[in-house]
Amino acid sequence: MEVILLERIEKLGQMGDVVKVKSGYARNYLLPQKKALRATDANKQHFEVQRPQLEVANLEHRAEAEKVGKKLKRLSVVMVRQAGEAGQLYGSVNARDISTAVTEAGFAITRQQVELNKPIKALGLHPVRVSLHPEIGVEVIANVARSQDEAKVQAKTGKAFVSTEEQEAPAPEAAHEAGAKTGAKKATDAKKGAKAAADQDQTTMAAEEAANEAVSEQAEKIFEEGAAPEPENEETAADADGEAPDENGEAEKKSK
Repeated sequence: MEVILLERIEKLGQMGDVVKVKSGYARNYLLPQKKALRATDANKQHFEVQRPQLEVANLEHRAEAEKVGKKLKRLSVVMVRQAGEAGQLYGSVNARDISTAVTEAGFAITRQQVELNKPIKALGLHPVRVSLHPEIGVEVIANVARSQDEAKVQAKTGKAFVSTEEQEAPAPEAAHEAGAKTGAKKATDAKKGAKAAADQDQTTMAAEEAANEAVSEQAEKIFEEGAAPEPENEETAADADGEAPDENGEAEKKSK
């Protein structure tokens, strides 16, 4: 469907542009919100007649939006919700909730002006853009907490108020990765330990062999040095004993 934009639409076009959009988007949003007209010949002529007035009105609205934006910029609204220790909300915070909180703070806006892609489902400080004019947008902070006291702590620290154990607990992916790294390190250490043990055993065996060889060599050397020489004949043997056998086999005493 082709429509004539009556104001600037982000990512779509400027005032007076004729653009082609999906029929559902035109019927459910642009036409009911009076942001566009069907691009018929009659509407095109009507728009050209009304253009000066529309441009003046647009400038006035923009100037007003700029004034409001200076006051609204960085406004923080507290949203008290029930949540678990890990900070996960039991419910959620949507665009209507934020528009109501901003309006209660003194700035009348509608939920259509709150640009929230998906509901907020966790404690903490969440920046949310509010469109005051097609060309003017400001950021407000949704301080989602379990109580006003916790909201004050979050505003001061800039972090979600969750238990220390939950903050220190690693994410499942991180825990899995850490476990894998620890397992790999243990396996590497085990391999190094086994290799060191094997090297130690080889060193010990080599030392024992060297020691046994040294002992054997020393024993052989001692034996060779201390062993009595064999007698060359019977006379030499007799001299060694101090006696000499006679022909009859009887020993005679040596003369003094």
